[in-house]
This record gives sequence, structure tokens and C-alpha cells, in this order.
Amino acid sequence: MDLCAAFCAFTAAMTLTLLSGVNMIWGLAAGWFAFAAVGLRRGFSLKNLIEMSVKGSLGSMVVIRVFVFIGLLTALWRSSGTFALLISYGIQLVTPSLFVLTAFLTSSLLSYAIGTSFGVAGTLGVALMALARSGGVNEVVAAGAVISGIYFGDRASPSSSCANLVAAVTSTRLMDNVKLMMKSALLPYLLSAAFYLFLSVRHPLVSMPESVLAALNSDFHLSHWLAVPAVLMIALPLARVKVAHAFMASIAAAFVCAYVFQERSVSELLRCCVFGFRMEGGALGTLLDGGGLISMVNTSLILLLSSTYSGIFDGTGMLDGVHVQIEKFMKRVGAFPAMVAMAFASNGVFCNQTIGVMISAQLMQSPYEASGASRPELALDIANSTVVLAGIIPWSIACSVPLAMLGVSVAAVPYSVYLYLLPLCYYFTKKRFFPAGAAAQGNE
Repeated sequence: MDLCAAFCAFTAAMTLTLLSGVNMIWGLAAGWFAFAAVGLRRGFSLKNLIEMSVKGSLGSMVVIRVFVFIGLLTALWRSSGTFALLISYGIQLVTPSLFVLTAFLTSSLLSYAIGTSFGVAGTLGVALMALARSGGVNEVVAAGAVISGIYFGDRASPSSSCANLVAAVTSTRLMDNVKLMMKSALLPYLLSAAFYLFLSVRHPLVSMPESVLAALNSDFHLSHWLAVPAVLMIALPLARVKVAHAFMASIAAAFVCAYVFQERSVSELLRCCVFGFRMEGGALGTLLDGGGLISMVNTSLILLLSSTYSGIFDGTGMLDGVHVQIEKFMKRVGAFPAMVAMAFASNGVFCNQTIGVMISAQLMQSPYEASGASRPELALDIANSTVVLAGIIPWSIACSVPLAMLGVSVAAVPYSVYLYLLPLCYYFTKKRFFPAGAAAQGNE
């Protein structure tokens, strides 16, 4: 009963922060006090609870390191013109009669290259929506294609903080997870492409404005060499180079490109690494602003606070009864349907993809182990449910922020077909194609 009261207090605190616009860190802090109170009531000392919390937060340091890399990389890719070049490539690939399909393909390729859904929505996505509106394409159709594309890379890119988080909380190897995620994405990706091909025929681009390309060329010195940071970030992990080393190589290459091609000073680039890139005037205004270490502080604090919960839960065993109920539910409906239910509950209540992933891992790991499932299977199930389903819950940050960036309503969600085709296809193909592949990796 005390645990139920703590969860109610946590939910109320998170709801209050979300409705009031207050940083959700305060809601997470309130949740820590609620769960710590349960621990105190059950006989644990405050010192023990703090030690458990620290132990839990230490497990998130691997992901925090990735956040640091992402902050540096996104700032320098903006400053160097790599972002601008990739957006330029995407726009030039647009075929008027295949606009919706091209929006999906280019968004998914760029999101895989840079590993961020919001970054692509706020750059290439905005540019594509400008083309759609000026060219007579239904904006909710175009936005649905973009949202499908951005979550392709957000889920499966080696440079994605979400993919790294899933690997960290399940104690699995990132690149092994990426291979399984790409395999399970093949069928829904092809079905999504076919759907967007059909919509392209019904919603062709009537005109092709050149204003965005002109603005990119006026604000940046675009050269094909600016693609090197992106190529390194994609190619090196595939060549079995450690992801951390791929990040460092891409960051170094972007720094050199910014210095050589955009003629930015070293001091300017160092400030950019910390505070992010800021356009000073220019035709694009603030379209490409962002990145930097400072941009990852809030996300890192959320992750650290969320991780303290796992330390308290593990140390006190207060979730043992919940795990038993989840095991019973899993036996009735199956592992993946139970994970989907957990995904909707965690994303729907906490409105945050990061917290949803961590809660799904925390609550489902023990029942999965009891059923004989491997940790790679747990990781793949989370990636194919919690990660993508956050994007179809209208009040979730994963859905509301891209919609706001693209300037459309929730009417675009039904057209984001990849987000629900992925779990559906995985559900119907998992038993035949994926258990053996996941189990073959074994536990770390």
C-alpha cells in the first residue's frame, strides 16, 4: 500500500510539473523522496538509501558520456556546415512526384546519421515542411512522413542517445542491438515506404521553391568535404570501431571543417562546444541553432535522477511484488504484448521517452529473466515498443515537440505509420525470426 501511495505521489508530481511547465527534474526529485520514504518505512536507513541511489546513478555514467559526445557533435556539425550540407542533399534529392516518400527517406537517413529525432525535425523537417506548404502538399501527410523518418534513426543509430540508453539499462552491446533493430525494422520500413509512395502519387509537390537552398548557400560555404564527419560517424561503427572513438573522430573532423571551410576561430568553436551554435544574422535565422554541452545538462540530470530509482528499487526489493504481477500478466498475454502495455503506461504517465525506457527496463527485466528471455531480447522489445510508441502519444514530449517544430496538429500522428507498423510487424514475426537471434548473443 505504501508503494502504491509513492507511485501516486510520483505521478501527481510529474503531472503537476508537466501541466505547469516546470522542469520535470522537480517532479523526479519529489518521486525520489516518495520512494525513499517507503524505504525508510520498511526499515532502511537514509544513509543506505543514499548509497543505493548513488549506486544506481553510477550505472548511467556510460550514457552521460554519450550525451557529452552528442552535445559536442551536434554543435560542431552545425558550426561546420555539415548539418547544412546534409539538409541541402536532402532537398536536392526531392522529386516533386515522390515528395512524401522522399521526405520519409531523407529524414530517416539523416536521423540515422546524426542519431537525433528532434535535431532532424528542427532542421531538415522544417525545411521539408516549408517545401510542402509552398508546393501544395497536405501538411499533415508530409509531417507524418517526417516523424516516421526521424524515429527510424532515433531508435537504431549508434550515435542515438536513446539506443545507447537502451543498451546501458539492459547491459547489452550497442552494436549487437543495432543489428537486431535494423533487422526487425526491414519489413515495417518497406511497408512504410510503400505507403508513402502511394501518398506521394496522391499528394505531389506542385512547385519547388529554391529559397531554402539559396539561404543555405549564403550562410555557409558548402563543400562535399563537409560530409566527412557524417561519413565517419556512420562508417566507423560498421567497421567495428568503438562508438566512442567514432564520436571523437567525427567531432575532430567537424572541428577542422568549421575552422577551414567556415573560417571560424578556435575560441569561437570552443564556445560553440559548450554553449551550442548560434547563427548571427543570416538568411536562415535561428533554424540551425542548438547543440553544445549545455544542451545536454537537463537530459543528463533527468537520467541521473531516474537512475537513482533503480538503485532504491534494487536495494530495497520494493518492486518484488510488482514483478510477480507482471510475470503473471506476461504468462497470459506473452512477453512483447506485456512490454507494449508497459510502454503505453510509462510513456503515457511520464510523457518522456527516457523515463519510459528506464521504467520499462526496471520493471520488466526480472519478469523477462524469470521467463528465460535473454537481455538482448529485452533490449529489442524495448526498442520496438517503448522507444517508438512514445512518438504516437500526443501529450508525450516525443510526439508534442516534433509536432510543434513542424507546425502541425496531432492529425499528423495517423500518418506516422512506421511508429506503429514496427511493433505490429515485430509482434507477428518475433516468434519465427528473432528469439534465436537474440538468444544467440547470450547475456553479457
